[in-house]
Amino acid sequence: MMKKKNEKNFEDKLKRLEKISDILENEEVSMNEAIKLFEEGVSLSKECMLSLNQAELKITELKEKFEEINNKEKTHLDEFSEDGEID
Repeated sequence: MMKKKNEKNFEDKLKRLEKISDILENEEVSMNEAIKLFEEGVSLSKECMLSLNQAELKITELKEKFEEINNKEKTHLDEFSEDGEID
């Protein structure tokens, strides 16, 4: 899946969130700047959560496919074993 040039990846978003947190905790910024940074942080946080949820869904789907394939293989091997063709 291709990313748009302007689209930040998860790691970049997380780094930016860490930077925002560091700025808000350790630097003196105006109230307006703090609000802007906080807004950006909330937006990035939502995007990161969406990415994590999508990754979790993908992993769940892959696990289900693996289990399905594994069960089919096991059933297939059990059928051969019952016929006495494979021991």
